[in-house]
Amino acid sequence: MKKILLAASLFLTITSFSQEKTIELNCYNKWAAKFEDRGAEDVKDGVYEDVIITVRQGAKATCHNGKAEVRNGKLIKFYLLLSDGSHEEVKRTWKNASNENVTIINGMSKSMISVHNELINVLWPSKIKAKKAKPTTAPDPTDD
Repeated sequence: MKKILLAASLFLTITSFSQEKTIELNCYNKWAAKFEDRGAEDVKDGVYEDVIITVRQGAKATCHNGKAEVRNGKLIKFYLLLSDGSHEEVKRTWKNASNENVTIINGMSKSMISVHNELINVLWPSKIKAKKAKPTTAPDPTDD
């Protein structure tokens, strides 16, 4: 009886350690994967009212709707969309002037870092390229 209990507890211990930990993707990781997979059109100068502003700290991320201003290919200002339809400019104290000369590559701004170690990016989902068509599968040969 002791051998059976020992074997059962050993089996349970081994299976609990051998289970793969699934990494849950946050909203930023999901968007970043989509931009990486499909690519994006260039973001031209102007004011965009359909951007996503991501705020990451550690493994946590939040994604907010917002608007952004682009001039000379660089992110100038960006705003969070509030529940009453108004906008509030995102203001932080930035490390190493990371909010200056923010380039936009593949539909995503470079990361800006606040003094509180928040990583902030602005995304342009309307610039994501269309899904690529997949090749069709040929039929198996027939016995004709």
